[in-house]
Amino acid sequence: MLKKWEELPENMKHDAIRPYYDILEGKKKALAGKRLMDILFSFILTVLLSPVMLGIAYAIWAEDKGPVFYRQERITTYGKKFRIFKFRTMVVDADKKGALITGKNDNRITRVGRKLRKCRLDELPQLFNILSGEMSFVGARPEVEKYVNYYTEAMLATLLLPAGVTSEASIAFKDEDELLAHYAKKGETADEAYVKHILPRKMRYNLTYLKKAGILGDLIIMIKTVLEVIK
Repeated sequence: MLKKWEELPENMKHDAIRPYYDILEGKKKALAGKRLMDILFSFILTVLLSPVMLGIAYAIWAEDKGPVFYRQERITTYGKKFRIFKFRTMVVDADKKGALITGKNDNRITRVGRKLRKCRLDELPQLFNILSGEMSFVGARPEVEKYVNYYTEAMLATLLLPAGVTSEASIAFKDEDELLAHYAKKGETADEAYVKHILPRKMRYNLTYLKKAGILGDLIIMIKTVLEVIK
């Protein structure tokens, strides 16, 4: 549920955030329905997809006998830290061997991991994060603290709602690795390109979403995401 303005973290009590807060405050019933949908759908999908997830888990383990899950600390509602669930698609300790952003031809990606990423199946374990309330099906993708530190005052408004598995930004930037490769040719590192070029553009989508967050809009985005994966 949306906190009272007085209860927000001090770094979120800005005039740039207030318009988005006021819009969401007028949508409390819609936000409650959004949460109910998250609980219902995530529970049903967890049950239905459990055989698929078990098969994926075995394939990951069989390739290099490493951990099945990748647990990275991300930021969600009101700046709260949580550990996201993803199927591991990179070599063990990949974070210590390169940038936090993954490029198209990153040699840290495993053979199984490359297939999972192509179909977005590495995101399936985030059903657990949705059930726990740390995430929602639709919302701004959760960033690591390093990138949240680059948020402008207005961008912090995206932390009024739980982070999401998918969004309009996720769909628009489904080929993000190709964009990173483009900027790499210009001599920019993955981190530099992400912060300078990609993050601000994603945030424009995410801030627009706050103005129309609701059950119907979320369903449309979820359907669009599935269609993009199929395509």
